Amino acid sequence: MVKTNTTMVKNFFEDSCQNVIIDNERKKLLKKIAKKIAANYVLNNNVANINFICTHNSRRSQLGQVWSFFAANYFKLNINALSGGTEVTAFHGNTVKTLTEVGFKFDIKEFSHTNPTYRISFDENKSSLLGFSKIYDDDENKTPYIVLTTCNNADENCPFIPEASARFHLPYTDPKHSDDSTKQDATYLQTSKIIAAEIYFLFNEIKTLL
Repeated sequence: MVKTNTTMVKNFFEDSCQNVIIDNERKKLLKKIAKKIAANYVLNNNVANINFICTHNSRRSQLGQVWSFFAANYFKLNINALSGGTEVTAFHGNTVKTLTEVGFKFDIKEFSHTNPTYRISFDENKSSLLGFSKIYDDDENKTPYIVLTTCNNADENCPFIPEASARFHLPYTDPKHSDDSTKQDATYLQTSKIIAAEIYFLFNEIKTLL
Protein backbone atom coordinates (compact mmCIF):
# COMPACT_ATOMS: atom_id res chain seq x y z
CA MET A 1 0.00 0.00 0.00
CA VAL A 2 1.32 3.46 -0.91
CA LYS A 3 1.52 5.77 2.07
CA THR A 4 -0.32 9.06 1.86
CA ASN A 5 1.46 12.33 2.56
CA THR A 6 -0.30 12.49 5.92
CA THR A 7 0.94 9.04 6.93
CA MET A 8 4.51 9.84 5.90
CA VAL A 9 4.60 13.06 7.90
CA LYS A 10 2.93 11.44 10.92
CA ASN A 11 5.43 8.57 10.92
CA PHE A 12 8.40 10.94 10.70
CA PHE A 13 6.95 13.11 13.49
CA GLU A 14 6.39 10.16 15.82
CA ASP A 15 9.70 8.48 14.96
CA SER A 16 11.54 11.73 15.67
CA CYS A 17 9.95 11.94 19.10
CA GLN A 18 10.97 8.37 19.89
CA ASN A 19 14.52 8.51 18.53
CA VAL A 20 15.82 11.99 19.32
CA ILE A 21 17.20 12.40 22.84
CA ILE A 22 16.30 15.76 24.41
CA ASP A 23 18.52 16.61 27.36
CA ASN A 24 17.08 17.72 30.71
CA GLU A 25 18.00 21.39 30.35
CA ARG A 26 16.31 21.57 26.99
CA LYS A 27 13.24 19.82 28.41
CA LYS A 28 13.07 22.42 31.19
CA LEU A 29 13.11 25.20 28.61
CA LEU A 30 10.45 23.50 26.47
CA LYS A 31 8.24 22.97 29.54
CA LYS A 32 8.62 26.64 30.45
CA ILE A 33 7.58 27.63 26.94
CA ALA A 34 4.67 25.16 27.03
CA LYS A 35 3.43 26.64 30.30
CA LYS A 36 3.37 30.15 28.82
CA ILE A 37 1.66 29.00 25.61
CA ALA A 38 -0.97 27.07 27.56
CA ALA A 39 -1.67 30.11 29.75
CA ASN A 40 -2.06 32.30 26.66
CA TYR A 41 -4.26 29.68 25.06
CA VAL A 42 -6.73 29.80 27.94
CA LEU A 43 -6.52 33.58 28.30
CA ASN A 44 -7.27 34.12 24.59
CA ASN A 45 -10.34 31.88 24.34
CA ASN A 46 -8.51 28.70 23.31
CA VAL A 47 -6.20 30.08 20.68
CA ALA A 48 -2.49 30.91 20.66
CA ASN A 49 0.04 32.19 18.12
CA ILE A 50 3.71 31.15 18.02
CA ASN A 51 6.19 33.12 15.91
CA PHE A 52 9.52 31.42 15.11
CA ILE A 53 12.10 34.10 14.35
CA CYS A 54 15.50 33.60 12.73
CA THR A 55 17.65 36.16 10.92
CA HIS A 56 16.82 35.14 7.34
CA ASN A 57 13.56 33.21 7.86
CA SER A 58 14.99 30.61 5.52
CA ARG A 59 15.76 27.36 7.34
CA ARG A 60 15.30 26.84 11.11
CA SER A 61 12.38 29.22 11.63
CA GLN A 62 10.60 27.71 8.63
CA LEU A 63 11.11 24.19 9.98
CA GLY A 64 9.74 25.33 13.33
CA GLN A 65 6.68 26.84 11.69
CA VAL A 66 5.93 23.87 9.44
CA TRP A 67 6.31 21.27 12.19
CA SER A 68 4.16 23.38 14.54
CA PHE A 69 1.55 23.62 11.80
CA PHE A 70 1.47 19.82 11.68
CA ALA A 71 1.61 19.45 15.49
CA ALA A 72 -1.40 21.73 15.98
CA ASN A 73 -3.43 19.37 13.80
CA TYR A 74 -1.92 16.24 15.34
CA PHE A 75 -2.70 17.32 18.90
CA LYS A 76 -5.98 19.06 17.90
CA LEU A 77 -4.93 22.44 19.27
CA ASN A 78 -5.95 25.83 17.91
CA ILE A 79 -2.39 27.13 17.68
CA ASN A 80 -1.31 29.27 14.73
CA ALA A 81 2.25 28.59 13.57
CA LEU A 82 4.04 31.71 12.29
CA SER A 83 7.58 32.63 11.30
CA GLY A 84 9.65 35.64 10.33
CA GLY A 85 13.12 37.11 10.16
CA THR A 86 15.01 40.28 10.80
CA GLU A 87 15.76 40.19 7.04
CA VAL A 88 13.88 38.81 4.02
CA THR A 89 15.63 36.19 1.87
CA ALA A 90 13.75 33.07 0.71
CA PHE A 91 12.34 29.81 1.97
CA HIS A 92 15.55 27.95 1.19
CA GLY A 93 15.36 25.21 -1.42
CA ASN A 94 17.08 22.69 0.84
CA THR A 95 14.47 23.31 3.53
CA VAL A 96 11.71 22.74 0.99
CA LYS A 97 13.44 19.57 -0.17
CA THR A 98 13.84 18.02 3.27
CA LEU A 99 10.21 18.71 4.18
CA THR A 100 8.97 17.38 0.84
CA GLU A 101 10.90 14.16 1.34
CA VAL A 102 9.01 13.39 4.57
CA GLY A 103 5.60 13.99 3.01
CA PHE A 104 4.75 17.69 3.01
CA LYS A 105 3.35 19.01 -0.24
CA PHE A 106 4.60 22.34 -1.63
CA ASP A 107 2.57 24.12 -4.30
CA ILE A 108 3.66 27.45 -5.77
CA LYS A 109 1.07 30.12 -4.91
CA GLU A 110 3.06 33.12 -6.12
CA PHE A 111 6.11 32.61 -8.32
CA SER A 112 9.24 34.66 -7.70
CA HIS A 113 12.87 34.07 -8.64
CA THR A 114 13.95 35.49 -5.29
CA ASN A 115 11.20 34.69 -2.77
CA PRO A 116 8.35 32.43 -3.97
CA THR A 117 5.27 31.82 -1.84
CA TYR A 118 4.32 28.19 -1.25
CA ARG A 119 1.06 26.67 -0.14
CA ILE A 120 2.17 23.89 2.20
CA SER A 121 -0.03 20.95 3.12
CA PHE A 122 0.16 17.35 4.26
CA ASP A 123 -3.34 16.37 3.20
CA GLU A 124 -5.24 17.94 0.33
CA ASN A 125 -8.43 17.91 2.40
CA LYS A 126 -6.87 19.83 5.30
CA SER A 127 -5.98 23.47 5.72
CA SER A 128 -2.72 24.71 4.22
CA LEU A 129 0.07 27.00 5.37
CA LEU A 130 1.61 29.87 3.41
CA GLY A 131 5.39 29.59 3.36
CA PHE A 132 7.70 32.42 2.30
CA SER A 133 10.47 34.52 3.80
CA LYS A 134 9.17 37.62 5.58
CA ILE A 135 9.94 40.09 8.34
CA TYR A 136 8.72 38.91 11.75
CA ASP A 137 5.99 41.58 11.94
CA ASP A 138 4.58 40.88 8.47
CA ASP A 139 0.80 41.28 8.20
CA GLU A 140 0.54 37.52 7.64
CA ASN A 141 1.56 36.93 11.28
CA LYS A 142 -1.43 37.03 13.61
CA THR A 143 -0.96 39.02 16.81
CA PRO A 144 -0.33 38.85 19.68
CA TYR A 145 2.19 36.02 19.52
CA ILE A 146 4.79 34.24 21.61
CA VAL A 147 8.24 34.66 20.05
CA LEU A 148 10.70 31.77 19.79
CA THR A 149 14.07 32.88 18.42
CA THR A 150 15.85 29.99 16.71
CA CYS A 151 19.30 31.49 16.06
CA ASN A 152 21.66 33.64 18.12
CA ASN A 153 21.70 36.52 15.66
CA ALA A 154 17.91 36.81 15.76
CA ASP A 155 17.94 36.80 19.55
CA GLU A 156 20.63 39.49 19.67
CA ASN A 157 19.45 41.65 16.75
CA CYS A 158 15.68 41.34 17.04
CA PRO A 159 14.38 44.56 18.61
CA PHE A 160 11.64 44.95 21.17
CA ILE A 161 8.46 43.53 19.67
CA PRO A 162 5.30 45.10 21.10
CA GLU A 163 3.16 42.31 19.60
CA ALA A 164 5.05 39.66 21.59
CA SER A 165 3.29 38.49 24.75
CA ALA A 166 6.42 36.51 25.67
CA ARG A 167 9.84 35.75 24.20
CA PHE A 168 12.07 32.69 24.50
CA HIS A 169 15.39 31.72 22.94
CA LEU A 170 15.24 28.22 21.41
CA PRO A 171 18.35 27.98 19.18
CA TYR A 172 19.20 25.24 16.69
CA THR A 173 22.41 24.56 14.76
CA ASP A 174 22.14 26.07 11.28
CA PRO A 175 22.21 23.36 8.56
CA LYS A 176 23.52 25.98 6.13
CA HIS A 177 27.10 24.84 6.81
CA SER A 178 26.38 21.67 4.83
CA ASP A 179 25.07 23.38 1.69
CA ASP A 180 26.58 21.98 -1.53
CA SER A 181 28.41 19.22 0.31
CA THR A 182 27.94 15.46 0.36
CA LYS A 183 26.46 15.80 3.87
CA GLN A 184 23.80 18.31 2.84
CA ASP A 185 20.75 16.01 2.66
CA ALA A 186 21.61 14.14 5.85
CA THR A 187 22.27 17.37 7.75
CA TYR A 188 18.98 18.97 6.76
CA LEU A 189 17.10 15.76 7.54
CA GLN A 190 18.70 15.56 10.98
CA THR A 191 17.89 19.21 11.70
CA SER A 192 14.29 18.60 10.67
CA LYS A 193 14.20 15.52 12.89
CA ILE A 194 15.51 17.41 15.94
CA ILE A 195 13.04 20.25 15.47
CA ALA A 196 10.16 17.82 14.88
CA ALA A 197 11.03 15.95 18.08
CA GLU A 198 11.13 19.12 20.17
CA ILE A 199 7.91 20.43 18.66
CA TYR A 200 6.29 17.10 19.53
CA PHE A 201 7.52 17.41 23.11
CA LEU A 202 6.39 21.05 23.32
CA PHE A 203 2.88 20.45 21.99
CA ASN A 204 2.43 17.32 24.07
CA GLU A 205 3.26 19.39 27.16
CA ILE A 206 0.78 22.08 26.11
CA LYS A 207 -1.93 19.45 25.59
CA THR A 208 -1.23 18.00 29.04
CA LEU A 209 -1.50 21.42 30.70
CA LEU A 210 -4.85 22.29 29.14
